[in-house]
Amino acid sequence: MTGGGDCPGLNAVIRAVAKGALYRYGLEVVGFNNGFRGLVENDAWVIDEKAVSGILHRGGTILGTTNRDNPFDFRLPVAGGGYRRADCSHRCLESLKRRSVDRLVVVGGDGSLALAHRLSTMGVPVIGIPKTIDNDLPATDVTFGFDTAVATATEAIDKLHTTAESHHRAMVVEVMGRNAGWIALQAGMAGGGDIILIPEIPFDYEVVCAKILGRRSRGKQFSIIVVAEGAYPAGDEPLYRKTAGGARRLGGIGQIVADAIETRLGMESRATVLGHLQRGGTPTPYDRALATRFGVRAVELIDAGRRNEMVCLRGGAIGSVPLAEAVSGIKRIDPTCEQVRAAAAVGTCFGAPV
Repeated sequence: MTGGGDCPGLNAVIRAVAKGALYRYGLEVVGFNNGFRGLVENDAWVIDEKAVSGILHRGGTILGTTNRDNPFDFRLPVAGGGYRRADCSHRCLESLKRRSVDRLVVVGGDGSLALAHRLSTMGVPVIGIPKTIDNDLPATDVTFGFDTAVATATEAIDKLHTTAESHHRAMVVEVMGRNAGWIALQAGMAGGGDIILIPEIPFDYEVVCAKILGRRSRGKQFSIIVVAEGAYPAGDEPLYRKTAGGARRLGGIGQIVADAIETRLGMESRATVLGHLQRGGTPTPYDRALATRFGVRAVELIDAGRRNEMVCLRGGAIGSVPLAEAVSGIKRIDPTCEQVRAAAAVGTCFGAPV
């Protein structure tokens, strides 16, 4: 099953698990539709060779996904409309028993893998595969989907350079990443961002404006500012907005930064929010290969009788770690790390001393 937000490379993982299981071990693979909802409702089907043919390069997931269906706090419809919440985790166990599933492969980020870990404490044997464009899982060097998201963001920054230079504007690009700045840092470096604002380094508007003025004094009449959605000014906190359904979501800091630059400097500024563009599209070759390696390793763990582990990439090699370790926190950027220092060395401003 695939849970949480979609990302490029999910189909490559499904293909690798299915083909690895079928070709090497003669195992049957069952796919649960739409994340944990499919597990609760026993909505599943047998994934054969034909089902995974031609999906390696496709974005999205043939199984569907959702980040709203927590089996421990599941929304059940009620007569007359609306819903009530209930613990339906027992239904997950019933579905697995009916399908004769002896290993549940959960492809997801910190939220989905945390739910999988809870199920493992109830006796469900789980193998996790790390997926998130945010690259914020601590037990793996990188997650699949991240490389594609960075490539998408970098391409957008490249395109914004020309319009920024033509109109002498400050162009603010807001990227995803939640409370970690990995996408902003790497896309900002690759795209030549003049200013990169990330959650790990609270910024000062005075420092940001000073950087822009310094560029103008050297004849550079435009600036590119890459902002992670979780970035925030020093002394403040990340900006959340409420959705129509009442949920709180990060986002909106890009426009705030653009407005502040225009107000303080009188410089025309525009904000672009890349949003779900970073989740879609064709996965890069790197993500296709990494997803394939993860999927194959998951099947190897199953054949070896292993359980309650997550596959990972460490030091260039595919391995595995206990599932409990995989969901022990989030991986954030060290403000003193080599990547930050390299960016600062070529003149990139982080809105604060680094």
